[in-house]
Amino acid sequence: MSNPLYAFPAVCEQARRALARYPSRTAFAWPGGSLSYQGATDLIGRMQSVFMALGFAPGTRVALLTANRADTWCAAVAAQLSRLAITWLHPLGSLDDQLFQIEDSDAQILVVDGVTFHDRGGELATKASGLKTVFTLGPAGYGADLLKAVEAAGSASPKSFAQHNDIAILNYTGGTTGKSKGALRHHRENSGSANAILADFEIPETPRYLTVAPISHVAGTKVLPTLMRGGTVHMLKGFDPEAVFKTIAREKINFTLFVPTMIYVMLDHPALDKTDLSSLELLLYGASAMSPSRLVEGIERIGPVFSQLYGQTECYPISVLRKADHNPKTPELFLSCGFPIAACRVKILDNDDQEVATGEAGDICVRAPHVMAEYWKRPDATAETLKNGWLHTGDIARKDERGYMFILDRKKDMIVSGGFNIFPREVEDVLSQHADVAMVAVVGVPDDKWGEAVTAVVVAREGATPDADELINLVKTKKGSAHAPKQIQFVKELPMTGVGKVDKKVLRAGFWTGRDRLVG
Repeated sequence: MSNPLYAFPAVCEQARRALARYPSRTAFAWPGGSLSYQGATDLIGRMQSVFMALGFAPGTRVALLTANRADTWCAAVAAQLSRLAITWLHPLGSLDDQLFQIEDSDAQILVVDGVTFHDRGGELATKASGLKTVFTLGPAGYGADLLKAVEAAGSASPKSFAQHNDIAILNYTGGTTGKSKGALRHHRENSGSANAILADFEIPETPRYLTVAPISHVAGTKVLPTLMRGGTVHMLKGFDPEAVFKTIAREKINFTLFVPTMIYVMLDHPALDKTDLSSLELLLYGASAMSPSRLVEGIERIGPVFSQLYGQTECYPISVLRKADHNPKTPELFLSCGFPIAACRVKILDNDDQEVATGEAGDICVRAPHVMAEYWKRPDATAETLKNGWLHTGDIARKDERGYMFILDRKKDMIVSGGFNIFPREVEDVLSQHADVAMVAVVGVPDDKWGEAVTAVVVAREGATPDADELINLVKTKKGSAHAPKQIQFVKELPMTGVGKVDKKVLRAGFWTGRDRLVG
């Protein structure tokens, strides 16, 4: 238990204060609508009245499934102000994955975007055990319409009841077994992240932030910093390059965040050279490194606005590669994941948690106020990851004499493809159930578009001839499109270790030969 004397204000309280500071400004804008700072304050207050009337105990989990919507973000703030904890469901996740997260987190309340996720929300409401209340944003034919309930609640001013030792959020990630784990933060661990972002991310003085990637993940971490600066969050519900170009030009967007795959699509789009992007001051990219050649192309055609972020669900942010570091005259830094932010103490440690020499490889280990408290209901995984007072990221890297870090490989087998974390075991488990598959191993293969392309190496059952498209569609159905292999390779046998396990190091090396960095 920490002393509240030294605690940051809770994130929900920071949001309430930021919205109160600039009442007449536009907080959120989207195609066909907008919401002022005062309007957001009023909406949060009314939503809080609805949540408080339910009488749930502090720490009760609220699961949210949504496209990029201002009212969903307001609902999350209202829940935290009411001493409830939130957990964002992955909008591209499969039904099974979303059900697992709801049930694993012990969520009792579900808030669903009734437009984009009408059908999926209905399935979750029917199948998820433990849910006691389901809200939809707009009428859906199931649950209660939260927007209608808000109208009936009348006017109310938001008030923070959050305490620094209350659970604030459960962000789900994955582990070495491929099973998702909930990274738990109380308000005391969650409250410093916005300040850390503002301190190191070169965000414009008055941001006009375009969020295209889901606000349920890293794109959402830039919403509060934008509002703390008195800026506007412009929301699109998905990545449509033409809509992105038009929005940047029309709204004079000066700040956005893309995964590399999105940037590659934009560079290849005929509208790029016809669009005025001169308002852009900062283009953050992350989830995977960019192809150096494409990065140079981006700098030349879009401008010197690129900045790479690095972190993970257990601790975000950790480091940043700033705009000035993206100099085509010093391209060696393009392979770096950046310099540690001021709020993080970072060391490269060996297997005995001793610091390695400069230039030597080791595990990136972190100490910071915003490191997670634990993995929810997983004490063994928590002890392994947080041993000896360090967060062990599982990313193997070296550090140069100036302190810049260069990721080399992962201890974990996780694949980062198109900005999404893919765990091979999940894909392997699906493919191995197919009658024509004898053995399968899944690895990430270098890909200029995706960073890493999910690739399945399959040994067919004797006498069988599996169809690659059928296998890909099987994974797409069971796990979602992000997990679906980009390619299937058929082989007669897989390389094995002396103890009879598939040797993924050998398998992966065949695809990564000639690359300095073994992570996309």
